[in-house]
Amino acid sequence: MHNLLSAGFKRLWTNKGFWLGIVTIFAFSVFYVLNGIRQSVVFEHSTALDNFYFKLAPMLGLFCAIFISFFIGTEHSEGTLRNKIIVGRTRTQVYLSNYIICLVAGTCFILAWLIGGLTGIPAFGFWRFGVNGLLLYTLIAFLFIAAFTGILTLLSMLSSNKSITIVTAILLVLGLLMFASMVYNRLGEPEFYSGVVITSDGMQMGDPTPNPNYITRAKREVYQFILDVLPTGQSIMMANLELTHFLTSIIASLCISITTVTVGVFAFNKKDLK
Repeated sequence: MHNLLSAGFKRLWTNKGFWLGIVTIFAFSVFYVLNGIRQSVVFEHSTALDNFYFKLAPMLGLFCAIFISFFIGTEHSEGTLRNKIIVGRTRTQVYLSNYIICLVAGTCFILAWLIGGLTGIPAFGFWRFGVNGLLLYTLIAFLFIAAFTGILTLLSMLSSNKSITIVTAILLVLGLLMFASMVYNRLGEPEFYSGVVITSDGMQMGDPTPNPNYITRAKREVYQFILDVLPTGQSIMMANLELTHFLTSIIASLCISITTVTVGVFAFNKKDLK
């Protein structure tokens, strides 16, 4: 296992795609914060670093999808996975080593994002929710990246076709992101529409109109649970500083990670490597 990890990390540190991802994430993070500074100057309103610092969270899953599918897909296409087993490594060791390496890569993506956001401190100051809030949000980010890594490693280790793996991984994350966005938007529907109406005499106030798309309490709890459980849902709420059910999100990410790794190890042990 140690040799597998050593070889894997050596390959990771020399992987151009990995470093391209790091630079891109860092650049996006800096851009979001600098754009926030520009907006505060143009519109002359005070704001906090928190409002821009986490905006990149929903994109992290997509970066992981691209990197993991390429990284593991290359091992399939070059026969590296088969060679590891031929020289005496167990399939479980091979699977777990790839998961760990990809999780470290995802953690590096998080660090690039967080470090890039520090450029906003001179203009906005430190986070309003304090160090404890920052650490809690960082923990949630690490855990939903661990869940993403579990899902994407499972897909990439079981799919031998690199091109299909890459396309499937990207579409899967985009699909989960779109689904979570739809759920989030439904939760944001107001209970009543504004009573403002436009007439020939201008705008006039009328009675508020009930919104048929408003989600009632029981259904709302189900929708909120979906957001708390899905890695994409957690990332969207993080970007909008709306994470509230921290324990649910932590347990959900851990369960997804453990389940996908367990299923992946079992399935990979049964897979016919050509």
